[in-house]
Amino acid sequence: MMGSRSVCAAAALLLAAACDDGPTGLRPLGEGEGVVGLELVAEGFTSPVHLVEPPDGSRRLFVVDQAGVIRVIQADGGLRSEPFLDVRAKMVTLRTGFDERGLLGLAFHPDYEDNGRFFVYYSAPLRAGGAAGFDHTGTIAEFQVSADLNRADPASERIILRFDKPQFNHNGGTIAFGPRDGLLYISVGDGGGANDNGANHVADWYAENGGGNGQDITQNLLGSILRIDVDGALPYAVPQNNPFVGRDGLDEIYAYGFRNPYRFSFDMGGGNDLLVGDAGQGMWEEVSRVSRGGNYGWNVKEGTHCFDAEANRTTPPSCPTVDPTTGIELTDPVIEYAHLSNGGLGLVVVGGYMYRGRELPRLRGRYIFGDWSKSFGAPDGTLLVATPRLGDGLWQMQELSITTSTNARLNHYLLGFGQDRRGEMYVLTTNSAGPTGTSGRLYRIVPTD
Repeated sequence: MMGSRSVCAAAALLLAAACDDGPTGLRPLGEGEGVVGLELVAEGFTSPVHLVEPPDGSRRLFVVDQAGVIRVIQADGGLRSEPFLDVRAKMVTLRTGFDERGLLGLAFHPDYEDNGRFFVYYSAPLRAGGAAGFDHTGTIAEFQVSADLNRADPASERIILRFDKPQFNHNGGTIAFGPRDGLLYISVGDGGGANDNGANHVADWYAENGGGNGQDITQNLLGSILRIDVDGALPYAVPQNNPFVGRDGLDEIYAYGFRNPYRFSFDMGGGNDLLVGDAGQGMWEEVSRVSRGGNYGWNVKEGTHCFDAEANRTTPPSCPTVDPTTGIELTDPVIEYAHLSNGGLGLVVVGGYMYRGRELPRLRGRYIFGDWSKSFGAPDGTLLVATPRLGDGLWQMQELSITTSTNARLNHYLLGFGQDRRGEMYVLTTNSAGPTGTSGRLYRIVPTD
């Protein structure tokens, strides 16, 4: 990347987008305008992957650590030593090296202040009777807060939904309540491995790529965004306007065609758009604006490009544009950039949030996200910002320059983002490629002055 300069100056390397913007009311950021600072909020985590502020007016921040604990940062900024919740005994044993399993998601019920209900996503050992040869069971569970508002009641667990995963990776992991419908959304990866056509990846309609779970909607929930109603029947109800209710397809699926939708978010403003960062295979990283019933292409496409599962570093000249089993058109992402192996800027996209805070007025209404690292061997993540456009076409994007860093870069592995209820944003990092050690940090994105 080239500091805070627009991708339009380097489109041949990074983005196959036109450099004109739609009529969003946001002009492109000029030279030197994509500059922010990072303020350390807390440290000593193992692998902090998510941050959530509960809807209870307390202004506390809850940090999800992949290692299996949720920690509380008080309104005064102090990090409580005792976890809010500890699910390590319920999880698979994590690798000391790279691992995508663990405690991955947290969502507070919209009426949390009154009912004390919250939900987590964690990787449990393969359940009794689970699919033979599978690696683990993805688990969505409900808990209750205890009389101590800084402690959950560990005995209150109620299993909501479980799904077996073939491999250790591509788990998705975000859970969040829709701001308009109050329903619980869950991101689930394609099962793991590569190309979505390995062991325990089912056959789908696109025989040319030998799979897989991303395009299948009838045999498993993998490679999808799910939507369920946790206020209906036990353990959950299916919203009757989910796209496959009453037709071929699993009722829980809201949208499909994803590889590893690790982080997603709802825009606090505008139309509350659902923005999903989906990790690519090795050529293209992408972020999609997701709607009900949408098909986002994997593994027929990677980003806006046709995909070949037998030669994943080449691009076929053509591929289908419609799922013939549903009649649903494959939808292209709104953000795309080249993977490092394709001459691009990094290894894995990390979805973020539409910035709706007040401290960074130049960035208001723009999408802040990033990339995990330029290297597996050294922590070198990237912060990015994209400017929305109306209509079709990819959003213009550029690197955010960090003034509090000696080289204007993050210099950590980027694990995730958080957003408080005022719209300000946070960055979660580590210096370890796997869930080990205590190098995890939480930063707040702040103005340069």
